[in-house]
Amino acid sequence: MVSNWVRDGVFEDIMRDAGRVVEERDGYRLYECFIDGTFSKARGGGDGIGCTKAGTGVKIMVLVDARGLPVAIDTASAQVHESKLVQQLFDFMRTGCMPPRVIGDKAYDSDPLDEQLAHQGIEMISPHRSNRRPENQTQDGHSLRRYRRRWTVERTIGWIQHFRRLCIRWEKSTTMFRGFRHLGCTLLLLNQVLG
Repeated sequence: MVSNWVRDGVFEDIMRDAGRVVEERDGYRLYECFIDGTFSKARGGGDGIGCTKAGTGVKIMVLVDARGLPVAIDTASAQVHESKLVQQLFDFMRTGCMPPRVIGDKAYDSDPLDEQLAHQGIEMISPHRSNRRPENQTQDGHSLRRYRRRWTVERTIGWIQHFRRLCIRWEKSTTMFRGFRHLGCTLLLLNQVLG
């Protein structure tokens, strides 16, 4: 029965409705968004998983607004680097507005990613990796001050990992896991807005 609901997009519609409730109440605070990914082990195997040093599983990518409300969430194979998953995350946004700036950790220090987002009018803020040469540095100390608030996305990832079905992927089907992902985000949105 649950698989039929997932296939019919019921959980995705509920999440979309929860996003509308957020926009009607306070609205998303998109003046700065934070991005990060977390690893979810796949105990039963299945489709869409990948092998890493931490084991076999999937990567859950999350984009949150300034308050920590999930604006977009997606999953991908754990083998793919996080900087290559940012663009597809924008396709799953719950709101039509694009954030002016996105803040991430050193994993998002990528010149191709910066250029790609700049074409969409989005500034990517992330600290430089240690191997970047001084003449190739693109971030200044002024914009990096926003990086201090990155705990917002870490807290949201902590909330997501409270859901047993998202912390460890027990489903063999990516579609079923997506349904639980939508349901978890719906609960987070409604909890923050309705209390």
